[in-house]
Formats: sequence, C-alpha cells, structure tokens
Amino acid sequence: MDLLLWGVLPYLVALVLIAGLVWRYRYDQFGWTTRSSQLYESRLLRIGSPMFHFGLAVVLAGHLMGLLIPKAWTDLVVAQETYHWVALVAGTLAGVATLAGIVLLIFRRRTVGPVFMATTRNDKLMYVVLVAVIVLGMVATLTGSHTPTGEEHNYRETVSIWFRSLLVFQPDVAAMAASTWQFKVHILVGLALFALVPFSRLVHAFTVPLHYLFRPYIVYRSRDQLPPGPARGRVRGWDPIGTRDRDRGDQ
Repeated sequence: MDLLLWGVLPYLVALVLIAGLVWRYRYDQFGWTTRSSQLYESRLLRIGSPMFHFGLAVVLAGHLMGLLIPKAWTDLVVAQETYHWVALVAGTLAGVATLAGIVLLIFRRRTVGPVFMATTRNDKLMYVVLVAVIVLGMVATLTGSHTPTGEEHNYRETVSIWFRSLLVFQPDVAAMAASTWQFKVHILVGLALFALVPFSRLVHAFTVPLHYLFRPYIVYRSRDQLPPGPARGRVRGWDPIGTRDRDRGDQ
C-alpha cells in the first residue's frame, strides 16, 4: 500500500495534471477562465479574494521552502528551533488568512443569488476539496509534530526527503511512510486537488499573462464632439492606424 500511495500515485496525478492541462488548452481555451462573478457582486469579493490569494501565496512559498531546501542547508543559517517557530507562526497566520478568505468567498457564492446560480457541481466539488486541503494542512502544522507514540516528528526529515526523491524519479517510500497520519492525509487530499485542477476553474493558476508586459497601451477616445476644421488639431500620441482620419491625411 505504501508503494502504491507514495511511489505510484504521485506520478499518476502528475500525468493527469499535465495531460489534462494540454487537453484543456487544445480543446477548451474559451473555458480556460475563472468565470468571474464580479459583475454580480463586488463588495465581498474585494475582501475575500485578496485575503485568499495573498494568504495562499505565502502558504505556497512556505511549502516550497520547506520541501525543496534540505534541512542541512537551513541548519547552517538558523537553528532548528527558530526555524520551527517562524514556520509555525507564519504558516498559521497565512493558513488562517487563506481559510478566512475562502470561507468568505463560499459565503458570498451561497448567499448572492446570481453568483449561486452560476455555480456548477464542478465548482462545489472544487471548493470542498480546496477547503479540506487548507484545513488538513493547518491540522498537520499544529498537531503533526509528534507521532502517536509521542516521538518528535520533523516533516523535513520525512515528507521533504520523499518529495525531493520524486523529482529524481527515485521515490523514497520509506521516508514518507515514516511521517505522521496528519501529513499523509494532507498530501493525499492535496494530490486529489492537483488531479482536479485541469478540469476546474483552478486551471487559471497556470495562466501567466506575459504578453501584457509587451502589448501597447490602450488608447481611449473621448465621445465628445470635437469642432471641425483646423481648430480640431491632432492630439500628440500614437498615430491612428487604419482609420478614416489617416486615410484622409494620406489623400
């Protein structure tokens, strides 16, 4: 069972994630969106969305730091006890902000009629799994530091080693099997969330609008009627392209 869960399942989820993203991009580009509901309600969205996204960004940064950086490296810079307390406090605050944000967004989606009508079964499943991942992550952070026998448990000596071993295609099943049940359940539900990403609105997390950095700015024209003749003049800026004004100027 350990081999199936920690040696096979992660690669199956990665395959579903990659293949699902490719399929979604090729056959459902118009559906590659968050299906924004801001037009229906914006007051609660302005509070819940930043709280959720900024909290999630800190949570993800903490995960990457704890999983990718070996414990021996951080021990050269900071003591283990200091690292533990900083990670505990920062992780708890970020987790609370993320959870509060998603709860507010769910409350908004359930209580605002037009937003609720635009909610699909896929959205409901996504919210359940997402909330479960956040809650289980906080449970693992707050209660997963000791094994059932009372021994101290450091996830960077079990989960982190297992995660890095997956990247080199040599899964250390024994390392993950030695972790506590809190981290195991958190990771299993997290894998389910990754498998769901390509088929839900969470797919927008893989959209990076790099072309925004290079596209020209948008020119807005006034609707006011301008006086005809020489008094109208020409506003300094980008020359019009393909407009009647340009055609008349060429003539």
